[in-house]
Order: sequence, then C-alpha cells, then structure tokens
Amino acid sequence: MQVKFTPAAERHIDALHRLITVQSGYESRADGYITRIVDFCIGLETFPLRGTARDDLLEGLRIVGFERRVTIAFMVTEDTVLIEGIYYGGQNFEADF
Repeated sequence: MQVKFTPAAERHIDALHRLITVQSGYESRADGYITRIVDFCIGLETFPLRGTARDDLLEGLRIVGFERRVTIAFMVTEDTVLIEGIYYGGQNFEADF
C-alpha cells in the first residue's frame, strides 16, 4: 500500500506550517508537528481502514483524528491511501466534500 498526498493536502500542510511558525515564532516547532502528521499519514499504509467512514460526504471518504487538533481526510483504493486533506483546529472539512 502506498500513501500519496493530493495537491490540496499539500497546500493544507504548507498553510499549517506557516500558521504554526507565525504563531509560535519557531519554524522548528512547525517542522516537528508537520513531521508527526506526515508520519501518521504514512502509517495508514499498514492499517488503512481506520477512522470513520464518511460516505455521506463522498463515497469512500474516511476521516481520522490526530493529536486532538487535526482531522485527516483520506480515501483508500486497492493499492493507495490518498490523503485528501489536513484540517486543523476545527476547520470545516465537510464543506470541501
């Protein structure tokens, strides 16, 4: 199983990195947090069907929480976990789907 990030998910990660850097004043803090998120996403390759199915929003969509502040939206195909979005601090992920 391979994990891939959509362009939208990559933009979410970049925006979150900028936000944390600005709010904390430390790019290294943002680097560490983003690394933990990406590592968590990569870990979905070993057990991809975790989280909650959200077929009501989009057929095959799943969501899973990360460290109480992030919602990760993803889809699973035969050989790929496709990370659709990374939503921080209560962002309305449902509106994107």
